[in-house]
Amino acid sequence: MQPDQPSAPPVALHHAGTYRREVQASLPRIHENVWDWEHLPALHGTSFAACELLGQDAEGWRVRLTSQPGNPDHAQVLKLAMRADGLGYTVTTEAGPGTPSEIRVVLTPRAEHETGVLVEYHVPEADPQRLAMIGAGFVSIYEQLWDEDEAMMRAREAALAPRPRAERPARLDLGSEAEVRARLPLLFEFGPARFRLVELDGALIAHAATCPHWLAPLDDVPVVAGCITCPWHRYRFDVATGRSVDGKGLRLAPPPTIRLEAGRIIACA
Repeated sequence: MQPDQPSAPPVALHHAGTYRREVQASLPRIHENVWDWEHLPALHGTSFAACELLGQDAEGWRVRLTSQPGNPDHAQVLKLAMRADGLGYTVTTEAGPGTPSEIRVVLTPRAEHETGVLVEYHVPEADPQRLAMIGAGFVSIYEQLWDEDEAMMRAREAALAPRPRAERPARLDLGSEAEVRARLPLLFEFGPARFRLVELDGALIAHAATCPHWLAPLDDVPVVAGCITCPWHRYRFDVATGRSVDGKGLRLAPPPTIRLEAGRIIACA
């Protein structure tokens, strides 16, 4: 038998930078966001080009994350490990640029919709000047990522909040045809749900303004080739039918019928 080869000593990691933030979202929303690897190339599209799940269990996940501009040779393999108490996690770079490095996060609940976040970045670099430069870049990137994440978490928290039940009306007058076309795309409420009126091949069509996946607002998404794409996870839907066009199997909520009656645009149940 060949003698066991001695294992390489662990690489010493050094603290490069710290990022602190008071996030206006609950701890459950942050947990949800941390586990949601799928949003990385969608919500953070200027930073990441693609993300592939390699494995997941009760303790975390492993993904292959490709940064912009999308060179697969520069992809990283990242491992998320949640703390048992739910008050933090570590993301370790296992392969690719930055290997080995660790992002260590501590979460501190402050109030019902407020959580303190402390993020530390640890890398194998030991030179103080290099560490300072790496740390400054890390803080800049993480500020942008948390800006985008917090906006999503706050919008999702608002979408999940209980609200008074509104009955679906039999009809709703949206205005004269000329007025309505001048205001397109037009957001309107029809009972308990929100919809958006758009023009498609000359016809006026309403579609749900909320994604059925995570309740993302679809207020401002462009219509491209008859489809809309959710800004949080890139789920795609056909505007005319509401059906999924990406194989995810979801469907937009059914919209009211849009009619032209005596020069008025009417939404009908």
